[in-house]
Amino acid sequence: MSILICGSLAYDNIMVFPERFKDHILPDKTHMLNVAFLVPEMHRNFGGCAGNIAYGLQQLGGTPLPMAAVGADFDRYAERLDELGISRRYVLRDDDHFTAQAYITTDLDDNQITAFHPGAMNENHRNTVPTDGSIAWGIISPDGKQAMLEHSEQFKAAGIPHIFDPGQALPMFNGDELRDLVANADWLTVNSYEWEMIASKTGWTRGEALKGLNGGLIITHGGEGSQLLTNDGEAAIPAVKPACIADPTGCGDAYRAGLLFGLERGWDPVDAARLGSLLGSIKIAENAPQGYALDMTDLKARYKDAFGRSMPG
Repeated sequence: MSILICGSLAYDNIMVFPERFKDHILPDKTHMLNVAFLVPEMHRNFGGCAGNIAYGLQQLGGTPLPMAAVGADFDRYAERLDELGISRRYVLRDDDHFTAQAYITTDLDDNQITAFHPGAMNENHRNTVPTDGSIAWGIISPDGKQAMLEHSEQFKAAGIPHIFDPGQALPMFNGDELRDLVANADWLTVNSYEWEMIASKTGWTRGEALKGLNGGLIITHGGEGSQLLTNDGEAAIPAVKPACIADPTGCGDAYRAGLLFGLERGWDPVDAARLGSLLGSIKIAENAPQGYALDMTDLKARYKDAFGRSMPG
């Protein structure tokens, strides 16, 4: 069955700053910040959370359905989705807007400064989660605020298990809204900074957040791995050492693709999170959010080497 991925389809403009931001920002002058970074390297890539997660799932052999709103400049991305065999059934086009655009500058420490223009993304609430039984799992990734709120309610009403992955959209929500979004979901996936923001806004401890989740909570820590917490306990998911570090953009989305792939197939969540960790490692060694390719024989061998056990399925 299909996995519905609610979120953005975007063009990512990736710029590499061959130094460190911290060496060019004066802490005592942040109230009047005026900094320019010379970025001799730039790439324009296909991205957006929905697109990146769909790409990872397609590479794994899943059936992703991105649900997104796009603009008048979407033609080349549409061609790419068709070339990949990713359905555009739930891709809404609005020619009065641009497709969402991200401008991401990365320094030598893999710190990132991002500017994001949502464009047509803010129209994604016009899409509706299908209730015909064709969707096995879903995810709410960063999107327009109204779309995230409405799709959360629609997943819950349809009885479709789903992940809430607020990401960069987290600052848009207040504590009450976050409580509702988490209560509607089966899993919450965040990085460590995002968890601290949720805890601050809701007043929750990790245990209190878990009470409303049928699945659990995953907190990622970059190169230090991730934690998987359920009402039955906690598991540490180790990071997989990458071949090299080329580009961190899209690593979180690759992790979500592996996690969703395993959950949809009924794997133990620990095994699903391990696959997510492995995909994140594979992705960071390649440029562009959708710049990696998977060979299943190789993937299974790398999974066993990394975790000391065979990959399910």
